[in-house]
Amino acid sequence: MNIVNKITVISVILTMLLMSSLPVVAGKLQNQLVAESTIDQVMRRGVLRVGMDTFLPWAMRGKNGELVGFEIDVARRLAADMGVKVEFVPTKWAGIIPALLTGKFDVVIGGMGIQTKRALKVNFSIPYDYSGMAIVAHKTKAAGFATLDDFNKTDVEIACKLGTTAAIAVKKYIPRAKLRLFDDEAQAYQELRNGNVHAVVGSSPRPAYEVLKYPETMFLPLDSNFTKEPIGFAVKKGDFDTLTFFNNWITIVSFEGWLTERHNYWFGTRDWAHLVE
Repeated sequence: MNIVNKITVISVILTMLLMSSLPVVAGKLQNQLVAESTIDQVMRRGVLRVGMDTFLPWAMRGKNGELVGFEIDVARRLAADMGVKVEFVPTKWAGIIPALLTGKFDVVIGGMGIQTKRALKVNFSIPYDYSGMAIVAHKTKAAGFATLDDFNKTDVEIACKLGTTAAIAVKKYIPRAKLRLFDDEAQAYQELRNGNVHAVVGSSPRPAYEVLKYPETMFLPLDSNFTKEPIGFAVKKGDFDTLTFFNNWITIVSFEGWLTERHNYWFGTRDWAHLVE
């Protein structure tokens, strides 16, 4: 047998050995991926750790100290359907993605808008809700303002919560205004009530609620939200098993009508106000 034939035979043998070992390798890889998935860890732990921050009416601290809100209902239903307990991990919004990536919790369920820059760092589920930016203004400081252009001036001050899509929206749609950022959304609205800023930009329906509570000092200059954004769960990149499960769960409860019912309760009524006021 010449050298060419020998090489050909050896190549065939190696190929056959490689092909026969592929199912074993694939099986081991699959088992490793499953073992390392967040869902598998949650099921073994018996607790789903949820990263969130407070935004009315997404997540709020009730008068009894318990968390309530749309996101709280979503996370509790998700955990119940999984047969595990839920542990909420309150986290400052500006640092919530780094906290997820370092493993402080399993998933962000906190009204997080699906955005390109965020998607470079985390994977998002399919949308389970939609939000939009609204603007609420001070009746005296912003008297006569009725368009975004009225606010797009260098002598106008807009307050927002740090690290939110509200701040991004201001930079995009009202770039000339002076942006003032606060760690707590309540601080931004307090500045507005005190007349220290012209307006606050925030996720709907919080701005409208503020007008209902303080009609003597606030008003809504626009007829509707000026942005619309999809809201999704955020998980670490590379965890296909977890992302698939969350997508399936969102699909199921969406077709049940449960998500719509909860959304209508928290965003379409004030029946829950007694829980927090």
